[in-house]
This record gives sequence, structure tokens and C-alpha cells, in this order.
Amino acid sequence: MKIILTHEVSGLGAAGDVVDVKDGYARNYLIPRNFAIRWTKGGEKDVEQIRRARKIHEIQTIEQANAVKAQLEGVKVRLAVRSGDAGRLFGSVTPADIASAIKASGGPEVDKRRIELGSPIKTLGAHETSVRLHPEVAAKVNIEVIAA
Repeated sequence: MKIILTHEVSGLGAAGDVVDVKDGYARNYLIPRNFAIRWTKGGEKDVEQIRRARKIHEIQTIEQANAVKAQLEGVKVRLAVRSGDAGRLFGSVTPADIASAIKASGGPEVDKRRIELGSPIKTLGAHETSVRLHPEVAAKVNIEVIAA
């Protein structure tokens, strides 16, 4: 099935790309979560609008990405969450939590979809996560999860 991506999807493409995927993946995952729309001749007009909006929001050059990377790596991010006695969290830390903690710590605004967690953060302590700023630039952010 041919679809037009409306948001960036890891391993598939960026917003505005026209890609071919399995029918079930499109029907059951991408379209219901508004990550994509069905490709039609009329929908081809939407591609240009999506690409223009993407260019406004994305970091255009590697120099800009490196500047934001330096800012991110210099920020001390502390995230206060509820936890049990043994240091286990009630739930886990989400990319949205990390994005808001980075902003609250004085760092640049980061899109939650660009934050990559290797495994869910479910314990107190220091953790490292990656933020994809540009296809060629990723920043390592150290997060300290503390009890609230």
C-alpha cells in the first residue's frame, strides 16, 4: 500500500515521504495513529505542504545540529518521579517526560519523537539517552532520575 507519512517514523522515513508498506502495517498502525495518510492523486498536493512544514521545524544544517548538540550535552537533566522503596518507578520515564525535563533544565526544545530510549527507564539513578538532531548528528543526554 502506498502511503504519505505525516510524521517521522524511525526506519521508514520522514514527514512528506511517499513510501510503500504492507497493508496491515498501514491500516493497523500508521493510519490510526495519524503517522500517515493513504496516497491518492489528490493527496499528492498535501505532500508539498507537509514538506514545507517539515523544513520550517527541522534543523537544516549540520552546524546548527552540532550547536544544539553542544547545548544538550552541557545540560544537567534531573527528572523527579514517584518510586517505591527499592528504587523502582511506578511506571516508566517516557520520551515526553525527558523532553519536558530538558526544557525545564534550561536546554533547547526537543521533539519527543527524536528521543531514542534503548530500553524503558524504570529505576532511579543515572541513565543515558540519545537525541537524533539530524540524520548525521545525535546527542547523548545524561538523565538523573530522582525520587519525588
